[in-house]
Amino acid sequence: MERELLLLGLLRQGESYGYELHQFIESNLSFCTDLKKPTAYYLLDKMEGEGWIAREDEQVGNRPTRRVYRMLPEGERAFESMLRQALAEYTPATFAGDVGIAFLDAIDPGEVHRLLASRRVMLADALQAAKQVPRHAGSLQLVVEHQQRHLQAELDWLDEVISRFDVPPADGRQYQEMDRN
Repeated sequence: MERELLLLGLLRQGESYGYELHQFIESNLSFCTDLKKPTAYYLLDKMEGEGWIAREDEQVGNRPTRRVYRMLPEGERAFESMLRQALAEYTPATFAGDVGIAFLDAIDPGEVHRLLASRRVMLADALQAAKQVPRHAGSLQLVVEHQQRHLQAELDWLDEVISRFDVPPADGRQYQEMDRN
């Protein structure tokens, strides 16, 4: 539903061709969605079949034919329904990296520290990149700010975890502090 909502929301702003939609998503929303070009075209075809959007093939000069999509009234109704549902529901976040955290006691604390420090560099880079995203008009800016705050919270949490591995406990219990929390 989220990906259809995204595509319909973009088409709601005006007709667009597939490549243009993909470029906008890649340039402005890649930090919050992973919508690959083949999936976008698949969804556009599906939404056309549902009667939500219309497609016209356009030929400009010697360039390859491009598909131009526009929203239909049924698409507007579907968009509004999905938007209301998305805003009203809470979807718990899951973090793929937490699976590794669950088993980090299987390796040496010094190595844990080194690996988490490497993870921290990547996370700090992601936060810096998110801070470089240009300001957007309207509610799109809220998505940018949400991503920035999430990354900052993740970085703060990771710093706390790394600090627990600065000096391994003498008795071999690596998680003394974690067990109490």
